[in-house]
Amino acid sequence: MRASTATAATPTPRSTAKTTSAEVSARPAPLDACEKAVGEWCGQFLKTVSRAGEEAPCMAVAYSAGADSTALLLAVRRQWRGRVVALHVHHGLQAAADDFEACAQALCASLGIELHTARLDASPSSGQSPEDAARIARYGALAQLAQEAGAACVLLGQHADDQVETLLLALSRGAGLPGLAAMPGRFMRHGMCFGRPFLDLSGATLRAYVTSQSVAYVTDPTNADERYTRNRIRAVLSPAWERCFPGYRPMLLRSARHAAQAQHLLDDLARLDLERVGSPPAIAELQTLDRERQANVVRYWLRTSAQVAPSAAQLDELLDQVDNCTTRGHSIRLKVANAFVCRSGDRLVYGPSI
Repeated sequence: MRASTATAATPTPRSTAKTTSAEVSARPAPLDACEKAVGEWCGQFLKTVSRAGEEAPCMAVAYSAGADSTALLLAVRRQWRGRVVALHVHHGLQAAADDFEACAQALCASLGIELHTARLDASPSSGQSPEDAARIARYGALAQLAQEAGAACVLLGQHADDQVETLLLALSRGAGLPGLAAMPGRFMRHGMCFGRPFLDLSGATLRAYVTSQSVAYVTDPTNADERYTRNRIRAVLSPAWERCFPGYRPMLLRSARHAAQAQHLLDDLARLDLERVGSPPAIAELQTLDRERQANVVRYWLRTSAQVAPSAAQLDELLDQVDNCTTRGHSIRLKVANAFVCRSGDRLVYGPSI
């Protein structure tokens, strides 16, 4: 990964995007919804990281130069009382990536915002999709850039439409509660805090806000490529849902919030059980739990310690091996993601095969 910082001044680019009537009607008054959402999120965040009267820490914005991240950058610049930096990741996956970076440099320079960029190779490994490879590499790069800039958090521009697509994708894969909860509003990854202030706002609201500021943004040409699952959901499935269930998005968002609340309770239980069985888990202690609690605590242990999630079939196989582990010489070995859950002494461990 190669990082750089741009601060030179250039004129603010003008938007050439046309504003539809739907986007105009999506723009509330008098306080713009984008700035309100960012202000509320940042206010809650400040309560957890600083005391009254202290200087606000640096806030980073993941900035692709698209409409969503442009709206986020503009709103954060107005609402955050501390230093703001922008982070741009160049994946090198398409010819237009250079144009994205140039647009990001131009706007940040005109706003007087530091832009930190990283170029990386997001080539997928064996069995990994290009989308997954790019996402994993992007989060790692954003976390590193934010740490180097001294930022306390990285804000992301995903919105309510993205949240609905995430839920529909999870449903199509038979996901459990973690998948049905869709994207969290705040989470930790690679030792960095990430936040999503726009999860209750539509994409149309964000585009209307950017257009009202006369600021240009880029449109990713791959967004129309239906070889990508999310694009097929956006182009085919979402319109079908709208025809059958007009105004369905708020209902699905409500379902995602219910799932997130239920998952929060399961995580609380898993933390208690992990204190009991230890981390890494002691096999004998795991065997004292019923099957459902075994599954819950093992999922939680793998997710929080290794950032991996076993499939339902993998988890069933692993728990069968745990149940059958009654002698000192009994082995446990199951591949999950790119490593293995194995027995080491009296405990489960996750890592390269031993």
